[in-house]
Amino acid sequence: MLKFKAFACHAGGNVAVLFALALPLVIGGAAFGVETTYWYFKRASMQAAVDASAYAAALEGRSGSTTEEVVAVATLTAEANGFDVDPGVISVTPQELNGGGQVEVILRDQAPRFFSAFFLDERVAFSTRAVATYNSAASACILALDPTAGAAAQFSGSSTLTLEGCSVMANSVASNAVNVQGSAKLSTECVISAGGVTATSGLTMSECETPIIDATPVADPYKNLPTPSPSGGCKPVPTNGTLNPGRYCGGLTAKGDLTFNPGVYYVEGDFTVNATASIVGSGVTIYTTSGGHVKMNGSAHVDLAAPTSGTYSGVLFFGDRTLGGTNKFLGDATSSMTGAIYYAGGEVDYQGNFSGINGCTQVVARLVQWTGNATVGADCSALGMMPIPLLNLVRLTA
Repeated sequence: MLKFKAFACHAGGNVAVLFALALPLVIGGAAFGVETTYWYFKRASMQAAVDASAYAAALEGRSGSTTEEVVAVATLTAEANGFDVDPGVISVTPQELNGGGQVEVILRDQAPRFFSAFFLDERVAFSTRAVATYNSAASACILALDPTAGAAAQFSGSSTLTLEGCSVMANSVASNAVNVQGSAKLSTECVISAGGVTATSGLTMSECETPIIDATPVADPYKNLPTPSPSGGCKPVPTNGTLNPGRYCGGLTAKGDLTFNPGVYYVEGDFTVNATASIVGSGVTIYTTSGGHVKMNGSAHVDLAAPTSGTYSGVLFFGDRTLGGTNKFLGDATSSMTGAIYYAGGEVDYQGNFSGINGCTQVVARLVQWTGNATVGADCSALGMMPIPLLNLVRLTA
């Protein structure tokens, strides 16, 4: 007689039944795993984008840009990271803080459902947030651009220089890139160097316990400033009277009392101020080229201020970038030079015992030699000057 065993009692049949019952759970679990993994990477991508947006926006805020410019940078950064920033997708909130500021960026997006769409209709909503803070300190009043020179920024003699709210920076990798010697006294927030610093006890710093060495070099803040173009014929220089902007061939020598009208003075040759001269003017930019340098006498009177708007806003002296040599800035004790002194290819020898309005004199040159007595300040935006950030003091805090 044949004997039959119930299928349900066969061990292989039990496995088949259990597998069939468990298969939907296995497939569903795998599907949920793939789906949640996709969501995880989606959110990670959003967090990276919002971090980058907040950081870039804080850098923009630290440079002194407007709220609109900060928001635009955050938005463009999010777009560069692959997000369409339609209204409601991104929220940017800049805020000023004591000594700096912060930028909060919130990025929102949605992701489609796959397996879970059998149970829920709505898309998965994501929201990521980042906050970047920045410190407005460590801006330069004096920046030496030479990458290798010793004593690229040097303070010597019996000078006393006080930098209020700003620092000294040298891009040189030399061991004595910044050098304070003799009886010179330098008071500043920080001294920062891509190389080293040598200093006597005459150096005092309010924000740094010791000089910052081996720092990242700072880009030339005026590298994109366009070179002026000569226009019109050569203008004469009277002994006394009024000068108009334009082209001055063979140099420009001030011998008497001269008033400079606003504009760009294109000087082909030396810009010289004799001992008996007195020169005044506001809204002025003086560009020296054709081998020319600045030569001022210590007993001359100089009262010049840069434009407060336009292409050359905040720039008082601008030297041909291809020229080396020394440019000497002096004047009597009542003199004033308000604006940036920019000689990327040459040396600025500042011997004057004065600065600009509210201390607003800024020196950016290949080499800086300072032997004058002055008080120089950093917050000069009202006079058209731009800050020169030195250190990367922007960080993500949330």
